Amino acid sequence: MTDASAVPTLLQAIRASLDLTQAEMAERIGVSFATVNRWEGGANKPQRAQLAKITALAEEAGVDLSDAPVTGGAVVSRRRGRQAKSATPTTKPMEQMLWDAACSIRGEKDAPKFKDYLLPLLFLKRLSDVFDDEIDRLAEEYGDREVASEIADNDHSLLRFYLPPEARWAVISGRAQYDWPDDERGRSTRPRDVGEHLTKAVRAVVRYNPTLAGVIDVVDFAAERNGERDINPAKLNGVVETFSDPRYRLGLADVQPDFLGRAYEYLLRKFAEGSGQSAGEFFTPTEVGFLMARILRPKPGQTCHDYACGSAGLLIKLQLVANELDPTAKVPLKLYGQELQAESYAVARMNAIIHDMDVDLRRGDTMINPKFRTPSGSLDRFDLVVANPMWNQPFGASIFEDDPYDRFIKNGGATSGKGDWAWLQHTLSVLKDAGRAAVVLDTGAVTRGSGSKNEDKERNIRKWFVDQDLIEGVILMPDNLFYNTTAAGVIVVLNKRKPESKKGKIALVNASKRFTKGKPKNHLADDDVADLARLSNLGEPVEGEVAVIDTAQAADADYNLSPSRWVTAADAADHRDISELVADLQALSLDAARNDDALFALLKEIQ
Repeated sequence: MTDASAVPTLLQAIRASLDLTQAEMAERIGVSFATVNRWEGGANKPQRAQLAKITALAEEAGVDLSDAPVTGGAVVSRRRGRQAKSATPTTKPMEQMLWDAACSIRGEKDAPKFKDYLLPLLFLKRLSDVFDDEIDRLAEEYGDREVASEIADNDHSLLRFYLPPEARWAVISGRAQYDWPDDERGRSTRPRDVGEHLTKAVRAVVRYNPTLAGVIDVVDFAAERNGERDINPAKLNGVVETFSDPRYRLGLADVQPDFLGRAYEYLLRKFAEGSGQSAGEFFTPTEVGFLMARILRPKPGQTCHDYACGSAGLLIKLQLVANELDPTAKVPLKLYGQELQAESYAVARMNAIIHDMDVDLRRGDTMINPKFRTPSGSLDRFDLVVANPMWNQPFGASIFEDDPYDRFIKNGGATSGKGDWAWLQHTLSVLKDAGRAAVVLDTGAVTRGSGSKNEDKERNIRKWFVDQDLIEGVILMPDNLFYNTTAAGVIVVLNKRKPESKKGKIALVNASKRFTKGKPKNHLADDDVADLARLSNLGEPVEGEVAVIDTAQAADADYNLSPSRWVTAADAADHRDISELVADLQALSLDAARNDDALFALLKEIQ
């Protein structure tokens, strides 16, 4: 029979092999869900009869009991012909939970507003489940859960976040009782319904955890307008019941931070699909974020910055990829983000906490008032920069001409009209001497002004970047991928210190055909993300996908850096952006004019 001390890792291996949640495992063994949760957390040990059932399940799962260590190390699945899965559940059940919750208040609020109510509740549920896990941990140390609760009530520093009784999910869902105190006038403080209870709960959490102010208390669940509740209490009860399903527990042993983040981003994606511009302003498709992170290949301890961070998804993906590249690393990335919009800033803070990641987040307009500065007042600089700033954003000329940080005039000059290259100039200003960056821009940013006989400031800035050998590559994305536009978009990769093999060269990757068709939006498959990152970093020509040009070729094309200008995709029926076609036509017209001038000069000599 298996030694009881090996149970936590053994249970995880069984669940991984059989693809069971903790609730499903509990049902198979004939115990409660909470019991399995405590076993996996090491808080309790099973009795002899329960241990026998676990051993039988291990045999069914193909887990080799001879490998089960008595000290609780890893247990290896030996099932043939099948790869052992991660103990973490797939995202599908969580996605279903979130969408069921969203559907339960459908009709109460427009789709973009769903997140205002669901995300704080999701966050509160996570905090509550983690709080319960930490009480279990203290109970193991002090021998009794009731004693552990009393200790936690008196010393909040023992916990990540302290939740007062009225904010704990068991009380919110009605599965545990709470004696609401009277106020100073002797009146009961008991809420009339779940809406009032939730509002009281999130405000109580903030009282005990001031760092969560503006994160969890962003909406009033009991708000009224014209005598009617914004959200019907019955609908809120439906959301609470959905989140209370034991299959969807969000504690430390149930889900990894990445798993919850993926589910969270799924919800943002679903909102974005139905809400157009407002959602697209702060949401970058998950796979695009991972592509940028895989291109930059972050290393432990590096400083990483996103100056238009939205929900902080790009920064978080850098850390996830860093963990993947070096699983044994003990030093995390140092993450810094700035965001203008208050709602997006709150979501970013929530996202960072959900992922158990430390992100230095600050509010403000980066173009006018960059918040990350040195004591002397100059801009902080970072090893890596990722960003998806608003495309084609107009700015006043004075911002560029009178910039106190000298970001524009010295880096190619002041632009006019659209600010895409101004964002790249800012990017360059906050990169360390050996820094790299990946920035998402509109496709027109790499073509506008090329081939025009008139002087164009964007084209001149682009020329300066090419002449300074700062552009490592440009990746043309597929159409209909981003959530605020059907346009393709490009990722511009900057490198302030190229390796010798890449000096004087620019890799242009045409990924326009690398998509999986979807409704309403296309997406990139994981294999395509990995392959595109490999092609971009390799920087070698590939027929039909990658062209590598030198600075002389870029100059001959009047600094048109569109990958579709240099790489013909395999599909002959390629549809291209109008701005690209116009730029190419202008370039061809300019080439024709030059040829005519040369021909007339020759004829004149002959005469």
